[in-house]
Amino acid sequence: MRILYCAADQRVPGTVGGSTHVRAVAEGLAALGHDVHVVYTPGGEPPEASGVTWHAMPPPFAETRLRMALAPRVTRLARTLRPDLVVERYHNFGGEGIWAALTVGVPSVLEVNAPVVDHPGSWKGRLDRAAVLHPLRRWREWQCRQAALIVTPTAAIVPAWLPAGRVLTIEWGADTARFHPDAAGRVPFTRDRGKVVAIFAGAFRAWHGAIHLVDAIDRLHARGAHDTVAVLVGAGPELADVREAARRVPGVTVAGALPHEDMPAVLAAADIGVAPFDIGRHAPLHLDFYWSPLKVFEYMATGLPVVTPKLPRLAALVEDGREGLLYDAHDPGALASTLARLGDGALRRQLGGNARARAAAEYGWDAHCRRLEAAFTRIVEGEAR
Repeated sequence: MRILYCAADQRVPGTVGGSTHVRAVAEGLAALGHDVHVVYTPGGEPPEASGVTWHAMPPPFAETRLRMALAPRVTRLARTLRPDLVVERYHNFGGEGIWAALTVGVPSVLEVNAPVVDHPGSWKGRLDRAAVLHPLRRWREWQCRQAALIVTPTAAIVPAWLPAGRVLTIEWGADTARFHPDAAGRVPFTRDRGKVVAIFAGAFRAWHGAIHLVDAIDRLHARGAHDTVAVLVGAGPELADVREAARRVPGVTVAGALPHEDMPAVLAAADIGVAPFDIGRHAPLHLDFYWSPLKVFEYMATGLPVVTPKLPRLAALVEDGREGLLYDAHDPGALASTLARLGDGALRRQLGGNARARAAAEYGWDAHCRRLEAAFTRIVEGEAR
């Protein structure tokens, strides 16, 4: 089938999870034999030999809240391509893909990775109430009503009135062919003999909790346990604070942002993957832990035991004592104590082997795209009938 995928707010290539997700889904569907066209914002040269046609169409003034201004251009593209299906990556101020699908008379899919519904204290909710007619909520719900299918990591972030049959709950994934225990390449740190390397790879935002890994290493060293060190990879608004904290803690390396192409080798050079989420620092997470955490799947694919807080969604992805260790995020010393348990090399190898096996079986982008293909085929064939 011919698929038009609207993700104008995402830079490809890029270093954030959304960029990786868009590219993986587009290339995964193309690998299954589909003709995939992506509307995106260039983050450099488009990927080569991906089997995908990339249509550069950044929002005006690089402002994602102006995405809907792209509607005429996206509609013209849809009229030219005559796709069988339009997929739009949901954005509060988007809807251009849904509109184009409606205009040219083809079904649409809304890919929802952030809340459509308002969380307690939401500024969008307050703005809507001030406007009396709730224009933001009505627009978001219009998009959901028009879509033949909603694809999301958790149904808690989409309107409760949606029929269950129109919601496909599906996790993100990892490229299990690229992320594996023997991946080789450039690594921005030097391993010291006898040291255990715990790695954080992701966004440096408050709720991703990178600074908690720095604190955990500091606590371990204060106990006289100097065998565990940490490497932090990524970028974001908390990076400067993490760097400052790390200067006071021996054994912590802050590598900054790296191309995603480098990450398989970087993770393979580590021993433990840490995802120290701090859900109290992000109000929308009161709805549910709605992320489908890319870092966790890539850790697992690489064969790293995962250390992450004991939350229901995370416990469903990483079984405590099987693919990793979960800790009580309310206990300030729990992360350090959990890392100390993984000083046992045999335990690390056992958990890491289990993690790799589960990632290969359940969390590969190839499996993710096969599920999408099956759902999209049902929609297109149903529309044809």
